[in-house]
Order: sequence, then structure tokens, then C-alpha cells
Amino acid sequence: MRTLYVSRQGCYISLKAETLIVKQGENIQAEVQLPLIEQILIFGKSQITTQAIRSCLWRDIPIAYLSRMGYCYGRLMPIERGYRQLSRYQQLLTTTDKLIVAQNIVIGKLKNSRTFLQRQQRRNPSTTTEMAIKSLAVLIQKAQESENIERLMGLEGAGAAQYFAAFGECLNNPNFVFLARSRRPPGNSVNAMLSFGYQILWNHILTLIELQGLDPYYACLHQGTERHAALASDLIEEFRTPIIDSLVLWLINTKVMNINEDFEYYNSGCYLNSSGRTKYIKYFLQRLEEVQNQEEEKQPRWDLITQQIKNFKDFVYQPTKTYQPYLIR
Repeated sequence: MRTLYVSRQGCYISLKAETLIVKQGENIQAEVQLPLIEQILIFGKSQITTQAIRSCLWRDIPIAYLSRMGYCYGRLMPIERGYRQLSRYQQLLTTTDKLIVAQNIVIGKLKNSRTFLQRQQRRNPSTTTEMAIKSLAVLIQKAQESENIERLMGLEGAGAAQYFAAFGECLNNPNFVFLARSRRPPGNSVNAMLSFGYQILWNHILTLIELQGLDPYYACLHQGTERHAALASDLIEEFRTPIIDSLVLWLINTKVMNINEDFEYYNSGCYLNSSGRTKYIKYFLQRLEEVQNQEEEKQPRWDLITQQIKNFKDFVYQPTKTYQPYLIR
């Protein structure tokens, strides 16, 4: 999936023939042909011409406007894109069908978190990590026995608390310290990278959901509202750890990110600056290029994520084909 990221501030996006041109002042930052683009993400204060917007909508290319930290304010989509057919099927799902899928999603997330910590424990043993691994095993068992969504959400929250308590133990760069997860605003550089990564991955999953014709506002685990595309929040859960958390750990431990050069502080929070966002997106895209799937075959991560969304689509059409989340080995 080809995404055009406009992460620098003060950029101007225009159209010349079939090519989008991204300029910052008089300097050309990028030139991308429209047929190669599937979505555009604009971070912060940049502009796009009406002509460019019209051509993108004509080609079914959504445009998302995000804050500098990655929070999505809104999206432009072509009027033809709708969810009427699949939305009817999604609304017909029974409470039992949705509960079973919600269970699988939570269990998948907890299992991926546990597998990730087990890998780190083998490299760098820690009492905190060992306790978190044991706690996650208990929570997985409880999730398998859970009988309602509220209980599952509570177990998912408890699992995240245990997991992030041990995440800081996996960092070996003394410039980056992580004690607990903080979101709005991110309290430090590690939280800034996690929040930014989750937001851009969420937006990518939302676009893939829309491309499959699913209604992103009808989900199984999370509650959808007019401002919350809950299905994207459901389907991101199994990919948080293998894609974003592992990337953040690598960026820190290999000293790719610089604590003094890649972050800025304002409104009581810490955020990636222009340099940090550019660097992060570069390695985020590299991480999505290849992955080892459960059949021991190599395939792009985009294909893997798309396949999971297609699996959810199959479940919507045939609820007896219960959705199974992606599990890391």
C-alpha cells in the first residue's frame, strides 16, 4: 500500500498533470504520480490545492488530516464510497457472535504481548518481566472464560498495565526512560513514539477497512460513535505489539532516535518534531515491507493486515467462520 506522508510543516501540495508535487517554500520535497497513491496523510499545518483534492477524490484516494503527533482530525473521501451492503450484515451480527470475536481479539492481543515479553526475557532477564509474563497467562485464561464485553475490556486494560510495566525493562538506552503508559498528552519520548505509531497504524487500518467495503463504525469489542471508527480500534489490537512496540524498542535500543534532536515539548506533553516524524515514518515503512507469517512464508505486512481484514469480512458474511486474530510466534 503506497501512502504519501506530508510530515514537514508549511508544505504546499499541488497537482501537475498526473503528479502530486509537495513543496516547502521553493524546495520540492516529493513528486508522486497519482496512480501510485492509495492514501495521503497530512500532519500539522500544510496545504493542498482544490485541484489536487478533486483529482484524489476522483481516483478514490482518501486524504487524512492529522495533528503533528498523529491524531486524526478528519478524512476526505469520495461520495461514492459507502458501507451500505456490508453495514447491513454487520448490524445483523448477534451479541454472541460479537462476544466470541471480541474474546479472540483480546486473547490475541494478550498472547502477542506475552510472546513479545518472553522474547525480551530470554535476551535480558528481569524479575518485572517474569512477573508480567505470568500475569498475562492468568489474564488470557480469564479472557477465555469471560461472558461479557465489559469484563473483556477490563482484562485488556489489566493486561496492558502489566505489559507496559515490563516494557521499560526492555530498553537499554539510558537516554530513554519508560515507567508507565501516558497518552493525552504523551508524558515522555517513549510515549510520544508509541502514540504516534498507534495513530498512523490506526489510520492505515481504517483505510484498508474502507477499501474492503466494511463499515468502520460497527465493531465487536469497542463501542462506535460518530467520532470513533471502532472497527479500526478492534483490528489494530493484534498488531500493536508486533508492529509498533517492536519498532519503538528497536529505534531506542539501536540509538536511531536522538533524545535531543527528535522531540519537542509543549502543552505539558512530549511529541516527535519534524526530524523525529520523518525518521520514524522511514523505519515504520521499512518494517511493513516484510514479515514471516504463520505458515513460515514471507509476505509484506500490508498483505498480512489486509488478509486479516478480509478474514473479518468473511466473518461478517458468515458468522460461523469466527474471526481469528494474527498471533506472533
